[in-house]
Amino acid sequence: MYKILIIEDNPDIVANIYAFFEPKGFELDNAHNSLSGLALASSNRYDVILLDVMLPGMDGTKLCKTLREELHDKTPVLMLTARDTVLDKVAGFDSGADDYLVKPFSLVELEARIKALIRRHQDEHFQHNIEVGKLSLNTEEHSIKREDKPLKLTPTGFKILHTLMIASPRVVSKTELEEKVWGQDVPSSDALRTHLHSVRAQVDKPFDKVMIVTMAGVGYQIIDPDKV
Repeated sequence: MYKILIIEDNPDIVANIYAFFEPKGFELDNAHNSLSGLALASSNRYDVILLDVMLPGMDGTKLCKTLREELHDKTPVLMLTARDTVLDKVAGFDSGADDYLVKPFSLVELEARIKALIRRHQDEHFQHNIEVGKLSLNTEEHSIKREDKPLKLTPTGFKILHTLMIASPRVVSKTELEEKVWGQDVPSSDALRTHLHSVRAQVDKPFDKVMIVTMAGVGYQIIDPDKV
């Protein structure tokens, strides 16, 4: 069964998660602060990490960023938090979180979110190297190149580009793209457009030919401009 790391300092929440998931066969580990959570995450393999934002010491957003950027840990991260503003959600996703659940939450919904994250993670990492024309993306190294020039994207930008490249040359609808990147908690109606602007600034702007195309009223696609 699945192995979950819970990084949460509220003992009642932790106890409820254990009581709900252990009888279902889930294997659980728990850390009450960011340092012990970081130690467990770096020394064990987990299928998903449940991460509280308001942790003593390093907060959850910084911890998630450390996992992604310093440890290159690709384990799906689901943020648990009482913060529910758009800015809070954007900060969480930009730190590398995969989904966001606001407290208080239903344990049934938490289970559904966990299973969806694991499925999505398994699907996305089945193929490590993806190429569309002269654009390449490697999910293991978390690297992107166009014409052998390294590109730098935020974790959210990386997810957007990865989703479009996996689907290429199919057009991906706005709704599908948002669900792939943010799950059920899209931070705002303008979030996708804002992140796409940043992706295009890296992928298209420095080059002669455009690869990311907007299909008005339909969605977005990545094309090989040399085959058009």
